[in-house]
Amino acid sequence: MIPSAPAAPGPAAGAQTLAYGATVDTRWWTDFGSPALDRLVAQALAHNPDLAAAQATLEQAQYNLKAAQGVFYPQVSLGLGAERTQASGAASGGLSGPQLYNLYTGQVSVSYAPDVFGLNRLVTRGEQAQVDVARAQWAAARLTIEGNVVNTAFDLAALEDELAATRKNVGDQQQILALTRIRYRLGETSQFDVLTQESQLASSEAQLPQLQQARDKARHLLAVYLGQFPAAAGNLAAPALADLRLPAALPVSLPSTLVRQRPDIVAAEAQLRAANAQVGETVARMYPNLQLSAGFGSQSNRADAFFDPASRLWNLAANLVAPLFDGGTLAAQKQAAQAAYRAVFANYQSTVLGAFRNVADVLRALQHDAALLDAQARATHSAQQALELVRTQYQAGAVDYLSLLTSETQYQNARIALVQVQAQRYADTAALYLAMGGGKWMTASARSGSTQTGAR
Repeated sequence: MIPSAPAAPGPAAGAQTLAYGATVDTRWWTDFGSPALDRLVAQALAHNPDLAAAQATLEQAQYNLKAAQGVFYPQVSLGLGAERTQASGAASGGLSGPQLYNLYTGQVSVSYAPDVFGLNRLVTRGEQAQVDVARAQWAAARLTIEGNVVNTAFDLAALEDELAATRKNVGDQQQILALTRIRYRLGETSQFDVLTQESQLASSEAQLPQLQQARDKARHLLAVYLGQFPAAAGNLAAPALADLRLPAALPVSLPSTLVRQRPDIVAAEAQLRAANAQVGETVARMYPNLQLSAGFGSQSNRADAFFDPASRLWNLAANLVAPLFDGGTLAAQKQAAQAAYRAVFANYQSTVLGAFRNVADVLRALQHDAALLDAQARATHSAQQALELVRTQYQAGAVDYLSLLTSETQYQNARIALVQVQAQRYADTAALYLAMGGGKWMTASARSGSTQTGAR
């Protein structure tokens, strides 16, 4: 049992408990209680090009499945032809001149391949598995976009707060430097103190462009996630860190549920079914292949006699082809398919183990975030109390203004550290939803046709 996080002041305050077996909402980001965040995710899901590409890939796989299913029905075709031919007289022994005639042909052909040994069924089952793979990959792309937008919004909110605190810190240090120079001219301090304060101010000022660059990159990245050009980054309405709400009850799926709702595991399982069907296909190709065909039509060298009974033609045929000797090709293909199946099965095991490791890492991170936030919140609270005490002493004339500004700088540094810890707690909370697979996106219809065939 992982303990709940202790309550701490600030936007990430509040204890968190783990609700084992609870259902993960597919709109999990709404648990952070930010309409601005909801709008960003909705826009990304509607306009992100990577998600559109995954959707198109899914549609391609679905049409390939429909094409494969057509083999279970008779194939009917209509052929019409008109031909005018001049034959050489040499064809009849050279006793007559060239022969000129017309030939009109019309025929309906029907062919059907009975699936005696299950080859067509296995091919279709493999295509169904590819549809399941594409569907899981689409869900994974959707979940990735959701997570990227949410985490980028968190980063952007934290960077804005860090910038505000750093600007306040720079302003305070500028005042400290001015007072230090005055005291140096009055002989109350040494030049070393002036140089030390100048170095500290320069270091703080150097942090501003770095934070601004990181903020601009986060804005550009968020714009791209939303399907926009980076130039539109300035118009994005991102949530502030103080506007977010920390989810109190975190759903933790049971292992049996996790393997059914994480897209990466579902995709690995579908790839396993596809490899299994491929093994069956190689076995089925070792057996005879039966083909039935029939044709009915008419052929005449005069258009007015095309429908004459004497012009009718028809045929019935049955072909059976069985491999007798192929130099070991079919046996080698079977062994290759079996080896591929073993490789895919090992990848499936690795995916499952990686998923459970991911969940365990996130749960531990939440526990450590709670402890870190509690410690940093206490440090910030102590710095704030120290600042208030120094401010009171300054008003009473017990300390100089330099001590007040120094205490203010220490408080702003503690506040920046607290902002970073708060943002990390939000990010790790979102990571838990992502580790859970983002909810039960798989429906019963999505898992149709997923019955496995035994690997032979």
